[in-house]
Amino acid sequence: MTPPKTGITNCTRLTDPEQRQEADESPRPRSWNRETYFVSLIFNLGAFALPALYNTLSKLWIANIDSSQVVTTDIYTYIGVIVEVLNDGLPRSAWLTIGDKSNRFVSSRLSLSYTIIVVQTVLGTIMTVIFLASSNSLAAAFMPVEVRQTSLTYVRISSIKALSSALETAVSCCTRALDHPDVPLFISSTKFVVNIILDLLILSKFHPGSFQPTVNMQAWIRVACDMSSALCGLGYFLYLSLKLQRSEPRGQSVKPSVESLKTLIRPSSYTFAESAIRNAIYLWLVSRIVLLGEDYATAWGVFNTIRWGLVMVPVQALEQSTLTFVGHNWGVWRERVGVTIRHPKATKSDIVEICRPAFTSCGIALVFEVIICIALSVRGIQGFAYYLSGSTVVAQITQRIWKQIDWTYIFYGLNYQLAAILLAASPRWYLYQALGSNFLWMLPWAIFATVMSVTQSTAWTYYAIIFGGALVFDFIDVSITLAIWALRLSWGRVKLLDVFSLQFMVIVDKFSSLAGRKRAALSVLLSPSFTSPSEISTTDKKKGSNDLPPCSNSFKRYLPRCKTG
Repeated sequence: MTPPKTGITNCTRLTDPEQRQEADESPRPRSWNRETYFVSLIFNLGAFALPALYNTLSKLWIANIDSSQVVTTDIYTYIGVIVEVLNDGLPRSAWLTIGDKSNRFVSSRLSLSYTIIVVQTVLGTIMTVIFLASSNSLAAAFMPVEVRQTSLTYVRISSIKALSSALETAVSCCTRALDHPDVPLFISSTKFVVNIILDLLILSKFHPGSFQPTVNMQAWIRVACDMSSALCGLGYFLYLSLKLQRSEPRGQSVKPSVESLKTLIRPSSYTFAESAIRNAIYLWLVSRIVLLGEDYATAWGVFNTIRWGLVMVPVQALEQSTLTFVGHNWGVWRERVGVTIRHPKATKSDIVEICRPAFTSCGIALVFEVIICIALSVRGIQGFAYYLSGSTVVAQITQRIWKQIDWTYIFYGLNYQLAAILLAASPRWYLYQALGSNFLWMLPWAIFATVMSVTQSTAWTYYAIIFGGALVFDFIDVSITLAIWALRLSWGRVKLLDVFSLQFMVIVDKFSSLAGRKRAALSVLLSPSFTSPSEISTTDKKKGSNDLPPCSNSFKRYLPRCKTG
């Protein structure tokens, strides 16, 4: 009996029918597998809904303690906006790097994850120290003069949010890119449950004991829950990391490294710049709103609570699923056309397949936002705003804000999903669309709001144009940018990151475990000068197929499709 052949018998690329047959024979994910779009969306909805629900409840607790102090809790949000610049740097490169499971080993993806988490923790600690040292300036910038002095302690306590937020965001982004959206859901669930228990025991009207709850107690509870949930999420990630490493061959180290940081820096520089510009202009405008007085500042905070609770939860959940699966599809396409090709051409079907998760998210977002817009236009939000603030004046202002810009959030939901395509595939182009939006719309209006004297009676007319108009302008801007990107990608004029050269350093340790002709053959196939799949057949002729290593699962992703006997 003739023994079966092993190794590479024909190193030519499979034809389309053969590729389709191979795809048909590959195992398909189970219906409740976290690697499917809709299951991922369910996990993400839960992960974003719980914090939004608690943020709403927290204002109720404060309103019961002292309605005049509701505005104080907004400093927690504004600190979060500043920290968002930090969180939009390295973590947002996860979709392009860690999410590329077609061209990277699990060990490489985990090393990138460890690097992001370590760097973010260090940067979050530094930001916390800076906030503590500049608490007076923060209160002066974002607190109305009526509560500025009494809010200093709350500002100092809330400064710890920089560390907890940096750690939580890093873990959440990395695990989503690794197809584990259950980790962010675990973080949110832990935070929500602990928060509710502590709030009932300390802040509620029927809490045990005779002490009087204060706003600062609520701040300590919030910080403690944020830190504990972030650490629980980190522990869950470490457990999953050890579990994933068992599926990899031995000899590959998983640890944070300078090489991993170098891989992350280039795409992260684009997302960091975009976030810094966007949030700087936003905080500039918010500081002008605060100058209108306590009622207007409180109304803006209540409006944001409703916006983040009703509008943003599904939009953000859809965006996270879009980012994850566009990143996966992008990696599959890069593998198919060749990761060493810096200017590949994409066909129309390639582009549609890459963008398919975003188009699905757009359809869901459109239906949801239209329903919300109609429902709130009919019912209004004044009653809900009063419930959150305890003030009739604040509720009336909030109702006016919503009535003026409610319809624009339909464009907002679509814009998020379309921009996610550029973020997960080409961060440089994501920065391009952001520059257009911020410099052509937001910056001129921020200058106008600063230079011109705006009265309370006309303020919200201008701010409705600024914020509502920005959502419409963003949608037009990202649509045009995305169309140009797709057209240039089809022409082969979009320069892409060289995944091959970045990955080469990660697998050197694995090559060192090989010896003799196998190692020599891999050195040829994986050398920087090897740029064309056709060179494999030339190498095969020179060295003979017996000199090549077996086409194992670990190595064949770096070779063209190989037939094994």
